[in-house]
Amino acid sequence: MDDHRTKAQSLAHQSLAEGSLTGWFDKVYQSADGNSDEVPWAKMGIHPILQPWLDKQSPAQDLSAVIIGCGLGDDAEAIAQLGYNCTAFDISDNAINWCKERFPQTKVNYLTADLFELPSSIQPRYDFVLEIYTIQSLPLSERARTIQAIAELVAPAGELLLITMLRPDENQPAGPPWPLSQAEIGLFEQCGLELKSYHPIPPNNADEAEQARVHFTRPS
Repeated sequence: MDDHRTKAQSLAHQSLAEGSLTGWFDKVYQSADGNSDEVPWAKMGIHPILQPWLDKQSPAQDLSAVIIGCGLGDDAEAIAQLGYNCTAFDISDNAINWCKERFPQTKVNYLTADLFELPSSIQPRYDFVLEIYTIQSLPLSERARTIQAIAELVAPAGELLLITMLRPDENQPAGPPWPLSQAEIGLFEQCGLELKSYHPIPPNNADEAEQARVHFTRPS
């Protein structure tokens, strides 16, 4: 395993042992000290599984979007370029400050926020919700409430696009990350969303997990 991934996992386990689910995220960004190579999930570009979906989208007009756990902002910028009125939030102050430094002319409203305690500056429902790797960064004990919190952000007739690693069974995986099972993905339907498409992404090599791009909608 790469040193930066090992370091991030160590920070995560330390944070969890101290009773904090999310404190390790800001520590990862802070310790990176401006070097994105030290942030295991930072792509410094549009996520490669998101890009094919973006290529097929029509321009959005007068529609709202929110990016959950936006990281360093590349995906949020891509959604904004489609024409969405885009809000992007992350639990890490350092990540949000980094986004603003990278994109000084941005149209995205970048905010520091906790998914479980959203401030009034984040509206209750959005036409489009993007979630990449946020769920899998939290332990399985938090899975149901994380999925519920994300589903609640989807407006009537709105969409949710989920990109995640997958695990083949319901056993507890080592982590982070803690990839999603098919049963856990199905929890979104229990939250009132309808599955529109499911696109599996096979791994490039034996060391990688299978991934999926999953598209949900909420009935009008």
